[in-house]
Formats: sequence, structure tokens, C-alpha cells
Amino acid sequence: MKKRTKTLLIGTGAVALGMTAVGALSYTLTNYLVKIAMDREPPKVKNMDKAKEQLRGFEDVDFFYANLEKNSEKLRNCGCEMVSIRGYDGERLVGHWYPCENAQRIIIAMHGWRSSWAKDFGTISEFWHSKSCSVLYAEQRGQNNSGGEYMGFGLLERYDCQSWAQWVDKRNEAALPIYLAGASLGATTVLMTAGLDLPENVHGVIADCGFTSPHEIWKHVVQNNLHLSYGVIGKLASDICRKKIQMGTKEYSTVDAMKNSSLPVLFIHGSDDHFVPVEMTYENYEACTAPKRLLIVPGADHGMSYATDTKAYQTALKDFWNDFD
Repeated sequence: MKKRTKTLLIGTGAVALGMTAVGALSYTLTNYLVKIAMDREPPKVKNMDKAKEQLRGFEDVDFFYANLEKNSEKLRNCGCEMVSIRGYDGERLVGHWYPCENAQRIIIAMHGWRSSWAKDFGTISEFWHSKSCSVLYAEQRGQNNSGGEYMGFGLLERYDCQSWAQWVDKRNEAALPIYLAGASLGATTVLMTAGLDLPENVHGVIADCGFTSPHEIWKHVVQNNLHLSYGVIGKLASDICRKKIQMGTKEYSTVDAMKNSSLPVLFIHGSDDHFVPVEMTYENYEACTAPKRLLIVPGADHGMSYATDTKAYQTALKDFWNDFD
């Protein structure tokens, strides 16, 4: 073998080995990130709170979270009836039914990623109750007491929300208007659910800081909060996601749902959201072909709009109900 040829082959082999090592490293990193995103039991992280802060792109605000924990405890102890149903795939789904005397409407509330029904809605629950709303607080699949090994970032949860709407409708003897409400992942869930067949008594959707699709939110977090390139990671992430839930990260989006839904929507988002960029709500709003309202709360970070401007938030809700009940 000529020396030049031998050198070329050795060099090519070294490059191939290097590319293989890079590929293996990319897969290991991506698999780790997807487990954090989707698995009920995430990989062990030395300080999960700090890791979640890095993923969200902002630090916990002490006064906000102290108040949140207090209100969360109050809602957990309010005497809700724990109920359960079977999801479309047979998984057990748990909810908490909080009826209101002389109710005027019913809300189905879907909480966010690695959160809980009481944590995400404890602060607003008293207002809902004071405005004659019976509420079904659902526990999202892959979290807390509901079944499922994975979270689906709306791809699976939309069918769960549809099942809850059917369950509520059967109990709705007074034919009260039903609203789907969600925060963060819950907002994406209810927006995606709007693209499905729903009972006639579902009158609208309330979406607070929802993202558009798994692909887009993962891309945003990886690029902006983790400061990594999403090219190879994005392709691998979609493949891993498909293996877990039989759907890829681009399979469906809130934009797809908004283009094909006739349900009125109230979109809410904080202008300073570092986890789910407010631009995603603008994109959903533009895509929505149904009656729509938009509330952008100046200075509010992720999930903090109600606490930041309670009056504006309550007014937007009351106006929405007045128009679409």
C-alpha cells in the first residue's frame, strides 16, 4: 500500500471514529434531556430545583412561590372529591372535583409540566369559586397520581382533556357552559384539545402561557436557556420521543388546532416569560380563526400573570364569560 494511501485511510478512520464519538455523545446528551422532559421519573440530578431554574431560564421568585405554596395547601384542603377515569389508552387519570353551589359554569383545569393541580391553580381557585364556577382539577398523565410513564407535551394530554370534557358533560345536568383552562403545558393541552370533537356545552378555552409544540419549546429551551445547538439534538429528540409515545415532536401543534377550531379562546401571557416566549402566544393568536381575546401582562414571567396583574386577569375572565356563556 502506498504511503499516501495508507495515511489517507488512517486519517479517514480517525475522522470516522471522531464522528462516532460525537454522535454517541449527542445521543447520550439528548436522551438525558428528553428523560428530564418526558419521563415520570427523571434521571437523578444533584439539584433538581437548580436544574429546573436553568431550563426555565429564570430563578424562583421567593415572594411569589411562598404565596403559591400557601394557596396550594389551601386548595388541597378545600374538600375536593377525588375522581378517576380511564384515558383513551386505558391509563388511570385522576381529578379533583370542586362543585360550586348555584354554579353558572364549569371549568376543566389542566396544570403544567412537573407541577400539580393545587400548585398551578391554588392562587386563582378562590376567584373561580366566588364567580360561581364548579371546577374539575385534572392531574396530567405521567405526573403525580395519574397513570402513564411519560408526559406527552400536549400530544397525549389533549385526548385526556377530551375524556375529562366528556366525563364532565355527563354530570352536567343543568347544561352549564364548560371551559377548558390550562397553564403552561396545561395551556398547550387545552389548545390542542380544541382541535378535537368535544361536547356541545364546551364554550371556550382559556390558555395561560402555552407553547406551540414539543419541537418548538424544546428548541427554545435548548438554544436560549441551555445555550446549545438544536440541529442534531432536535432530530434525535424527535426520534426518542416517537419511541416513547409513538409520536414525534412535530406531529401536532397548537397552531394546527387553532386553524381548525371554532371555540372562542382567551390567550394570556406574561411579556417577560423566559420559559415559554410570549411570541408563541402571538403565533397561536394569529392562527386562531375563532373568536379570540388576548391579554399580555407587562413584566410577568412564566405563570405569574395572575399574581402580577390580578385585576386585569380577572376582568379578562369575566368579560370572556359574559360574552360566551
